[in-house]
Amino acid sequence: MQVSIACTEQNLRSRSSEDRLCGPRPGPGGGNGGPVGGGHGNPTGGGGSGPKARAAVVPRPPAPAGVLRESTGRGTGMKYRNLGKSGLRVSCLGLGTWVTFGSQISDETAEDVLTVAYEHGVNLFDTTEVYAAGKAERTLGNILKSKGWRRSSYVITTKIFGGGQAETERGLSRKHIIEGLRGSLERLQLGYVDIIFANRSDPNSPMEEIVRAMTYVINQGLALYWGTSRWGAAEIMEAYSMARQFNLIPPVCEQAEHHLFQREKVEMQLPELYHKIGVGSVTWSPLACGLITSKYDGRVPDTCRVNIKGYQWHKDKVQSEDGKKQQAKVMDLLPIAHQLGCTVAQLAIAWCLRSEGVSSVLLGVSSAEQLIEHLGALQVLSQLTPQTVMEIEGLLGHKPHLKK
Repeated sequence: MQVSIACTEQNLRSRSSEDRLCGPRPGPGGGNGGPVGGGHGNPTGGGGSGPKARAAVVPRPPAPAGVLRESTGRGTGMKYRNLGKSGLRVSCLGLGTWVTFGSQISDETAEDVLTVAYEHGVNLFDTTEVYAAGKAERTLGNILKSKGWRRSSYVITTKIFGGGQAETERGLSRKHIIEGLRGSLERLQLGYVDIIFANRSDPNSPMEEIVRAMTYVINQGLALYWGTSRWGAAEIMEAYSMARQFNLIPPVCEQAEHHLFQREKVEMQLPELYHKIGVGSVTWSPLACGLITSKYDGRVPDTCRVNIKGYQWHKDKVQSEDGKKQQAKVMDLLPIAHQLGCTVAQLAIAWCLRSEGVSSVLLGVSSAEQLIEHLGALQVLSQLTPQTVMEIEGLLGHKPHLKK
């Protein structure tokens, strides 16, 4: 019989950080702490009963000085971090399939992009049931099947929420979570996904039902971990508390938009959850859908994704007054990029990688050449000194608030 732990704000305040996170508090960019329920049926403190359960919550001794919590892949230079406080190691740069797979680019180009990513150490590939009406998952699945890579060598994530037109094919009901995931697995031609994300919160589904459904698909082997996407901090905490109260499996990460002009949630709210309950961050749109590349410069090139059917909303945003102000700030970053010997895009991606609690930054590219350029952000990351950061903050008009 497993031990049920009711988690409240008082619990979080009264228990030591070692008890809460099963290990010493890590530095930026991941950690070696044990998983906080992610991918396992046991809550923090271990399963079992009696003496075994009590022994499981004994704080670990402090980690020896110099122990690396971020490792570098041999031959590729890719850096790997823990997914939140779970034990899953993911590349700090992942590959997303939004807009591109099954839509903007051909299947041949998609295969080239995926191959280059894998060969450069990227092991995290993100998709969802609604990208290109399911075509993104089919394209990704076909490529993975043709490549024959070891399933244990990469991480696949998908998101569930709005899979179809029927009322029962949307939202986070137990029915749609289970059926939606099975549909994704069929399109991906996989037996399981590594992470299933609840893609936005659902006010029509009780939180207990959502957490129980996520626990079910994990216990059935259809997924290994679950996370949230575009959820508020209070909703994530509610899910965690619900899991602890009923001995279910809590989320291990939140997927959120994060770039130079979208910062508050990832930089101010999520770090607290990272330290309190071990929820990390997988972030997307580090270039604000291409805005932070200096390619606009007051105009909209014909080849940009803003001209793709269905993305008029982004074109309107780029051409708005706020969009023009942001473009001007991007141009102000050019001297810093030139000084560091990089592009503005690489600088912006490196900026996202430095944020506390961020496990991986998802890249969206339309060619292998573009992907290789973006992967260069790893070298830029080491050049972001405190002085450079202060200079960037000043150009953006922000006050430094990150603990670095």
